[in-house]
Amino acid sequence: MRQRQPPSYYINGLRAGDRLVLSRAITLVESQLPSDQLLARQVLEGVLPHIPQTSVRVGITGVPGVGKSTFIETFGTYLTGLGKQLAVLAIDPTSQRSGGSILGDKTRMESLSMDPRAYIRPSPAGDSLGGVAHRTRETMLLCEAAGFDVILIETVGVGQSETLVHGMVDFFLLLMLAGAGDELQGMKRGIMELADALAITKADGDNTNAAKRARVEYQNALHLFPPTGSGWQPPVLTCSALTGTGIGGVWAMIERHQTIFQQSGERLRHRQTQSLDWFRTLLRQQIEQQFFSQSGMAERLEQLESQVRLGTLLPTQAVDQLIRP
Repeated sequence: MRQRQPPSYYINGLRAGDRLVLSRAITLVESQLPSDQLLARQVLEGVLPHIPQTSVRVGITGVPGVGKSTFIETFGTYLTGLGKQLAVLAIDPTSQRSGGSILGDKTRMESLSMDPRAYIRPSPAGDSLGGVAHRTRETMLLCEAAGFDVILIETVGVGQSETLVHGMVDFFLLLMLAGAGDELQGMKRGIMELADALAITKADGDNTNAAKRARVEYQNALHLFPPTGSGWQPPVLTCSALTGTGIGGVWAMIERHQTIFQQSGERLRHRQTQSLDWFRTLLRQQIEQQFFSQSGMAERLEQLESQVRLGTLLPTQAVDQLIRP
């Protein structure tokens, strides 16, 4: 096992914008080793007072085949061209059979991976829901401590727990395809309600008119949803990662959203709510871990599961017996 450095090594390296140290610090927070977790907490505590609150965290999700990686490469190149320091946290799906992950995002974003203003970190989703890596929140903080002012989170795709993405970003962008069937019926209403904006991708060539029609359909559908309470009406845009058309408009729209939310105080309240949600999630995880790590718990659990499987004990009875003092 690699010899770990003292906390000061990571803290000073992050504050200096050292990308090698950033990668090593992210490896720490993703590690399951108790010693690494302790060191990771010390590093996070050390950099927390120095993390600026001016960064923009953008979650990007979409249906399979929508071209998330291609969009992010073009969008990211546009941002670095504006002088932004960009971090891309690309979450790769993990095989439920082997536990392996491809982690091929640097291959799929070849041009952006060579950009000196960009940093791409592929991470396995593991067994977490919603296509979000287990330590994505900590990784975002480390990237911000290293000086990155725009953080893009690419998820594996639309799913039931995509709310996890929404719960850790400032802006949630949903990418959609035109001409892929009955879009309004095929898209989950819950995801559309979470989105701060929709972008119809691949709006080029023969698909241009279809993208325009889809834009109108989605915009009409969004008007039927109840107001968000923030005063922001999610817009629908069209763009092409191939030609670059509309890419600048996507960023202008995100900036407009952030300006409105900053002036109203909604941005601060949103981040405060996210911090509370993060705390509650960690608390539940810790309680669960301590509960199942009790002496004799594994044997007791195995016995109860066997009875439930055979039908000799109701699940409710098994739970009562398990948590009974």
